Amino acid sequence: MKRSILAAVTASILVALAGPVDAFAQRRPRTVTRPANETVIWRDPGAVGQLDLEGGAGGRSGAPLAPFQFEEEDSGGTNPKIKVTDASGRRWGVKWGTEVNSEVFATRIVWAAGYFVEPAYFVARGRIDGIPSGGLDRARKFVAADGSFNDARFELREENVEKLKDEQSWAWNSNPFVGTKHLNGLKIAVMLVSNWDSKDRRDAGRGSNTGIYKYTLPSGTMETRYLFTDWGGSMGKWGNFFSREKWDCKGFASQSKDFIKGVKAGGIVEFGYSGQRTSDVAEGITARDVRFVYKFLGQLSDEQLRDGLRACGATDEEMVCYVNAMRERLNQMARVAATVDK
Repeated sequence: MKRSILAAVTASILVALAGPVDAFAQRRPRTVTRPANETVIWRDPGAVGQLDLEGGAGGRSGAPLAPFQFEEEDSGGTNPKIKVTDASGRRWGVKWGTEVNSEVFATRIVWAAGYFVEPAYFVARGRIDGIPSGGLDRARKFVAADGSFNDARFELREENVEKLKDEQSWAWNSNPFVGTKHLNGLKIAVMLVSNWDSKDRRDAGRGSNTGIYKYTLPSGTMETRYLFTDWGGSMGKWGNFFSREKWDCKGFASQSKDFIKGVKAGGIVEFGYSGQRTSDVAEGITARDVRFVYKFLGQLSDEQLRDGLRACGATDEEMVCYVNAMRERLNQMARVAATVDK
């Protein structure tokens, strides 16, 4: 009996010393020993049909816990944002505005494809303590004097990660993964969710949407991850400055027929996408690249898609619309994948 108690205590201590849980931990079937300083852009998501799209990368247990304490207002970006801590001491970036629903849902699709994302959650209502007596600046429209708010996106600021500056991020045409199915798969994911805001290192003056994150793993080794970091400009219409939209299912559905326009000579896939970096994202992708991504995203059920949409605050009408439109796009990918010789 004493030995059993001692073993249990020892195991508890080892768990406590292991450090923060990686956002991908909930879907890794077993512990894998990785070399120090590995550089990655993708990780096998495993049995995608069993993933919880309601919880997303951080899982349901990783959702922000009230009460929330104000830290500071963030002046960056186009949407109002502040930084808070939650009841468990974790730090979050809180955002309001037109990108809230689209970002939370799009990250779940991208995560299901095997790409790294920052855990994000939709919080329908809550209150933030410690709002400055002088009030807020850009966020005052969304946060009342007593700190109450509605419809916010909470993005986890992980403690075990260092993000390089925008000018040190990466470009679609210049990174260690150029020409690989893993980078092309990320491009397909960008187009699948109609993310037109595909800026990269070359746009650092306007804010690069690519990032290089250095993670300290529980083993103590470092892992360098290449991410696309801003999924807010998604789930609407792709296009130019005057036509593009965010979180607009009518527009998203209207363009679904042109998601994949055809397959040209040499197995090159023609996409209808238009965004900030159209040619860098849409050109040079092969049917084999499509098959690679569809192997994972093709496992998603309509119920999983509904779970992800429900988690991002979608209405019943929006859930029906987006599930149908997303299924149409996935079916197009299936037809392209079927043209590739095994």
